[in-house]
Order: sequence, then C-alpha cells, then structure tokens
Amino acid sequence: MMPLIFADSGSENVVRKVGGTAEVKQHLADLGFNVGTPVTVVSAMGGNVIVKVKESRVAISREMAQRIFV
Repeated sequence: MMPLIFADSGSENVVRKVGGTAEVKQHLADLGFNVGTPVTVVSAMGGNVIVKVKESRVAISREMAQRIFV
C-alpha cells in the first residue's frame, strides 16, 4: 500500500484506504474516492494531481493525494 502520489502515471490502481479527518474523508468520498474504486493518475505537476476516477477527471492537491492509499 502506498500514497496515490507515488503511483505511476497511466497505471490503474485500486483505492485501499482513505485517511484524514471525517470531513476530508467525506469530501474525497463525494469526489468518488471510495475503498475498492479503480483510479488512474493522469498527471502530476506543480503540486496538483489529475486523477481519473469513475470516468471523470478530478484535480486534487498533493496533500489530498497523500491521504489516498492504493
């Protein structure tokens, strides 16, 4: 298990754990980051990470990506 920021671009991973406060977990769940959901890192640059989740592309901060474990 590793934070999402260390996942290779273009490779599909599965969310194993979401960390953080209850508010952070709920925000990430609203974006589609639930345990068991496949995610793909599209690109990571400038402190932001663009992730494909549930057929949508979502931009999240590096800090948020560190709370998502794949």
